[in-house]
Amino acid sequence: MTSAHVEPVTAPPVAPPAGRPAPGRARVNPARRLIPYAYLSPTIVLMVVLMVVPIVMVVGYSFRDNVIVQENPVFVGFANYTKVLTDPDFLVALKNTAVFISVSTVAHLVLGLGFALLLNTQLLSGVTKAVFRIVYILPWLFTIAVIAVIWRLLLDPAGVVNYVLQTLGLVQEGVNWLGDPSTALWAVTFANVWSGYPFFMISLLAALQGISADLYEAAAVDGAGPLRRFLNVTLPQLRPVIISMAVLDLIWTSQQFALIWMMTGGGPLNTTEMLSTYTYKQAFSEYEFATASAAAVIVLLLTMVLAFFYVRQQQRER
Repeated sequence: MTSAHVEPVTAPPVAPPAGRPAPGRARVNPARRLIPYAYLSPTIVLMVVLMVVPIVMVVGYSFRDNVIVQENPVFVGFANYTKVLTDPDFLVALKNTAVFISVSTVAHLVLGLGFALLLNTQLLSGVTKAVFRIVYILPWLFTIAVIAVIWRLLLDPAGVVNYVLQTLGLVQEGVNWLGDPSTALWAVTFANVWSGYPFFMISLLAALQGISADLYEAAAVDGAGPLRRFLNVTLPQLRPVIISMAVLDLIWTSQQFALIWMMTGGGPLNTTEMLSTYTYKQAFSEYEFATASAAAVIVLLLTMVLAFFYVRQQQRER
């Protein structure tokens, strides 16, 4: 005698009463949805007032005849941009800026990586590394004004640099490093490199300490020497950090103003004129605010191109 299989009987689902949310779904108060925006509102207001509004105003000024100085400036289209792009001083400033930022960025990376490798080596004791870290990071602790004054004194014809060079017999008389058109740009670039490499050193040192020792051990087992371990292990692991920092440094260095202005003022003979000092002179020396606005917009566009590559690199790392 066999027993029939009986399916269990389940009650049909009961629909929630009208006006009530489904089980497990709490109704969100519309006012609560605005709470995150309330927290963000002070920052948004500050960004709009301090960034968006000035940028819009400068862009508007760049399409008008000389603003601020004239009571009723007229719309002139791209005339200010044409004037800036055909100005020989602007082209000189563009060339100097390209040399300044490219040499500074490469030197920052090379010096920062070299000192980071030195501080990460196992050949030095902990006390020695601590002393070197303090010495290497000192340039980063000074303000731009202090750095400019220090290097103006050091590079003076009667300064320490010329004294050392004369003592070693490398020069016969004091060189006016900041007053000679053939050396002024390189002197300012050297001062900028000296003041900026500690940031790269610290960042690359942190990245080096994050590389797993297992990778070096595996490379050593495969017979790789120090150079091959550096090229095949260290550099590939540091590549994302190096690219990100290089793009950031290009942006920061292109906006350098205080150091150049306090050391040379763009001289002599425009040999250290940068886009930042050119824009400043157009506005506050020549009182050509419309031309200065057009130059500022051009610098903004160039910076946005660099920022685009930086954001793209950050997205690739995710």
